Amino acid sequence: MVNFRKYISSAAVLASGFFLAQSTVSTVLYSQNYDNQKNSLNLPSPVSSMVEKTVLSAKELVDINVNTMMADPVLKNANWGFVVYDPKTKKVISSYNESTPLVPASTTKLLTTETALNLLGENYRWMTQLEYSGTVDENGVLNGNLYIIGSGDPSLGTNKAGAWSYRDIISDFVGGLSREGIRKVNGDIIIQTALFKGNISTLPENVVWLENNNYYLPVGTTRGINPANEKLIVKKANFSPEKKFFYVSPYANQMVYAEKYDGDGILTTKLPDAPAYLANSFRTTLVKSGIPVSGKVTPKMTDSAPETRKMISAYKSPTLSDIVYYTNQHSDNSLAEALLRTVGFQKMGDQTSESGRMVVTGHLREAGFDMEGLNYMDGSGLSRSNNVTPISQVKFLTSLMDEKYYKSYLTSLPVGGQSGTLKRMFLGEGNGQVFAKTGTLNKVKTLAGYLKTHSGKTLVFSLMVNNYAGSVDMVKKRMEKILEPALDL
Repeated sequence: MVNFRKYISSAAVLASGFFLAQSTVSTVLYSQNYDNQKNSLNLPSPVSSMVEKTVLSAKELVDINVNTMMADPVLKNANWGFVVYDPKTKKVISSYNESTPLVPASTTKLLTTETALNLLGENYRWMTQLEYSGTVDENGVLNGNLYIIGSGDPSLGTNKAGAWSYRDIISDFVGGLSREGIRKVNGDIIIQTALFKGNISTLPENVVWLENNNYYLPVGTTRGINPANEKLIVKKANFSPEKKFFYVSPYANQMVYAEKYDGDGILTTKLPDAPAYLANSFRTTLVKSGIPVSGKVTPKMTDSAPETRKMISAYKSPTLSDIVYYTNQHSDNSLAEALLRTVGFQKMGDQTSESGRMVVTGHLREAGFDMEGLNYMDGSGLSRSNNVTPISQVKFLTSLMDEKYYKSYLTSLPVGGQSGTLKRMFLGEGNGQVFAKTGTLNKVKTLAGYLKTHSGKTLVFSLMVNNYAGSVDMVKKRMEKILEPALDL
């Protein structure tokens, strides 16, 4: 906790009589009109706004705002921490509870996306290839199989980050067959991929499946599962009364609870098993186009005696830099979890989330990350068992400023008042000057990233609030208030 007696004593030299009545932070009593007054915050201040900037330094104002928030009804019973850090001097400018482990929500993606950029490179791409075995006779009949070879492309068919749609990929594949002179297929369409080949039977602890009107399926194949079977059940009898909402998942065979549901009843899910969807759509298109396929679509994960095959066409995903940009701008959970599993596969040879977590934490340890207080449970931040300290976040972000991929990483972060999940924050002060990843769960609001001051300096900050009172919009306003004077540092 910052001590601002010294600030008051210095200010008193110029305006002791004026400031005397406000020389300590007064306790604010919560009222229904608290957030409806002309000043959206109406927070108590130890100094008059008329002269505070002329008397007190920007650092002093940051400290005073932090002290003020301790008495604020929205935050006074919350568990929260804050750090603003100067990467040049390697010194903390102002902080509160900087070493307290807190739930980071989607600021967890800062760790996941950086690990992917570090280990895979900005220009890494996933490949989805169409190949064939056998021979093509003079009548254009392929006596062999078509193979769709996947590599776990998380953007496949989604249009995310500039990815092609399924229709575009299929059109390219059909064009490839035409170039090879194939007019009929006497064989199967075989899906072959070693990545993401099985369901994940055990989910990370305390994963929140319902946030912001979205229902998140666990990463991995959901082949054979119809999303229409996913059910939202409200206030069902014989269950804990405080757990009002839960999902029944037919493939995980377990119930997952949610504390609150603010949506309109529309559930969003990812498509079942992207490679299978692509292969079946491809077969349907071929048949409709007059290219008969005698066999069926079938998966073949391992092949002890692989057939000799020839490449027909290869689809490349957007670059990893593009995927990371989309992931952080939109806080895309499925992409973040896919990145986690991709780094696990690339380094350890298997696609499990457990391997991904080992790779990420191992990378962080090697990079000098402050592991004290870190609990990294998933790649997206949906687990409430994730923990990190504000000071470790800012030191980590500072260390990235010398990396060759820093520009791509910085560009991926939402910009205050302008883009991504920060588009509706910092519409006044801080507009275009805050570059940060947001995080939101029920009663958790976090923000961590970089701040460009009015003088052109780059500062690093972390602000995490757990178990606050009131609405998330109230917390956002207080976050803006805490960071506002830092712009003058």
